[in-house]
Amino acid sequence: MAGTFGNPEVVEESVDILLIGGGMAACGAAYELGPWLEAAKAKGVDISVKLVDKAAMDRSGAVAQGLSAINTYIGEEQDPADYARMVSNDLMGITRDDLAYDLGRHVDDSVHLFEEWGLPIWKTLDDGNRVDGASWASKGGKLLKDGGKPVRSGKWQIMINGESYKWIVAEAAKKALGVENIQERVFIVKLINDKNDSNRIAGAVGFSTRENTVYVYKFKACLLVAGGCVNLFRPRSVGEGTGRAWYPVWNAGSTYAMAAEAGAELTMMENRFVPARFKDGYGPVGAWFLLFKAKATNAFGEIYMETNKELLDDYPPYGQAAVPASCLRNHLMMREMREGRGPIYMDTVAALGKLAETMTPKEIKHLEAEAWEDFLDMCIGQAGVWAGENIEPEVTNSELMPTEPYLLGSHSGCCGIWVSGPDDVGAPTEEAQSGIPEHLPSGWHWGYRAMTTVNGLFTAGDGVGASGHKFSSGSHAEGRLAAKAMVKYVMDNQDYTPEFAESIDDIVADIYKPVKNYLEHKDYTTAIDVNPNYITPKMLQFRLQKIMDEYCAGVATMYQTNVHMLDVCEHKLGMLKEDAEKMRAKDLHELLRAWENYHRIITAEAHMKHIQFREESRYPGFYYRMDKNFVDEENWKVFGNSIYNKETKEWTNFKRQHVDLVDKSKLFK
Repeated sequence: MAGTFGNPEVVEESVDILLIGGGMAACGAAYELGPWLEAAKAKGVDISVKLVDKAAMDRSGAVAQGLSAINTYIGEEQDPADYARMVSNDLMGITRDDLAYDLGRHVDDSVHLFEEWGLPIWKTLDDGNRVDGASWASKGGKLLKDGGKPVRSGKWQIMINGESYKWIVAEAAKKALGVENIQERVFIVKLINDKNDSNRIAGAVGFSTRENTVYVYKFKACLLVAGGCVNLFRPRSVGEGTGRAWYPVWNAGSTYAMAAEAGAELTMMENRFVPARFKDGYGPVGAWFLLFKAKATNAFGEIYMETNKELLDDYPPYGQAAVPASCLRNHLMMREMREGRGPIYMDTVAALGKLAETMTPKEIKHLEAEAWEDFLDMCIGQAGVWAGENIEPEVTNSELMPTEPYLLGSHSGCCGIWVSGPDDVGAPTEEAQSGIPEHLPSGWHWGYRAMTTVNGLFTAGDGVGASGHKFSSGSHAEGRLAAKAMVKYVMDNQDYTPEFAESIDDIVADIYKPVKNYLEHKDYTTAIDVNPNYITPKMLQFRLQKIMDEYCAGVATMYQTNVHMLDVCEHKLGMLKEDAEKMRAKDLHELLRAWENYHRIITAEAHMKHIQFREESRYPGFYYRMDKNFVDEENWKVFGNSIYNKETKEWTNFKRQHVDLVDKSKLFK
């Protein structure tokens, strides 16, 4: 029986491994654990596992609505080293080659599993014709693992019929782990360190979003995969469009905030992704650029990637890459907007017209259906915008717009947590320390793949920093790598018994503090939302978004900031943290929103501190530090890392050495 609203029931549970999250990385881990748990059992060790998801696994995470393409598939045309080069190039040279290479050699196996589980993947037949996922089998196509050729929309992307993508992957994960080991609608909000070892994780605490119950878990190892961070900045969609965003709105920075408070080292938190997307609906552009070969133009029909090409020369060597980085493509677009040559358009009319020149009427009809399906597979809201504005892509071009910033580590971004890499990738370095494999740079490996600098705390997907471009398939594969490592860690630490550094009563009181704020003061005024003793989560989120938007390079300043604006941001975030202590929760939904806000504030602070620390503009087009508006290869081709002290609430920023393990010369013209 659940407790009352102000006095929740407390349920305690001990497991060996806890998975926090239900997205692609969590599903990958859940699937992969099976054989390793059996191997441990054969050695006489029973390892218990539980997965806890804030939502429901079938539609949880970034793939919730579906996808129209798998963006990371190596195939036979390239190899893991090519993949590591691409990741480095798109993230302006600062990535962990060991992590990217390791992912590149494993990711295809996850894609083959997806197809085996029923995901329809488009195929190119022997005669060169392409067919969608529903019809290739009847026309002589093959499975990818048997030599089938996917339809590539780009060098790394393959087309799918993906509306049910997440459902398919989640079903396999649930079957592998067992539904009795999965708990949904529980929001984990705090990680607890060990009483006897402050650098070891001992447990996690959260609450039900359906009942008045707090859940306390003790464990030996934990996989923290709660996604990236959305709604940190004021979105472009306001009023009736409030809540519309590009990345899933339930990604509240929980991965970064909880890891930071546990003492884990973060990396590259200054990095953010500002995708150029169809205006207002945030619809995807990848298929239009890559599959339909559309061009982006200014209002006068000029292709700005050609007219502004000389701007790339300001950023050597990255500007000379065969494929300019995502941020540089944004940079060229923003010049058009700043100089009054907007709006920016996707020239869908010319693209579809060009393709139709060599097609039959039936093929043209199918092509138009593919154009709509690109949205219906993954961004239904954009189809709604087109329908509402009477837009037919073969008749009318559509506006493009750079979005508000997002923080993530699995898409075209590399912020996140510093993790241990594989022990068999890399070149010798003189800096290797005793006891650490000599073929990896110092500080890149400490025994367990995907473990953070806090013992027992692992991450994957958006949580892993300094890599990026994993997308859905890579996040799944990275979860599988972490699962194997966690089992090894538990086997090596069988005698460990977790003890909490904090009392459970204090933890529960802290979690339900917003509820207490409400119950104690709700009768002070007759208007429930207007009260000097508390602030609603919605109002506090508006404040956070305004601060970040106006001072930390949001859309209000065209992504520009400087050291003085960042100082103001830091001051205002400090006051906001004080006000956050007075957030109210009149119900469980507001309690969820209150804790999402708390995680967002910690994440915002990390982002701001890292931009302060990095004295250059490494990602023009994503943000500009106007007082340091250049890329400084000599001093700043390094990892910017940080550690947060939750007792003093202070950040320590520092550099870590960057080393290229894969030859990057092939990238440049």
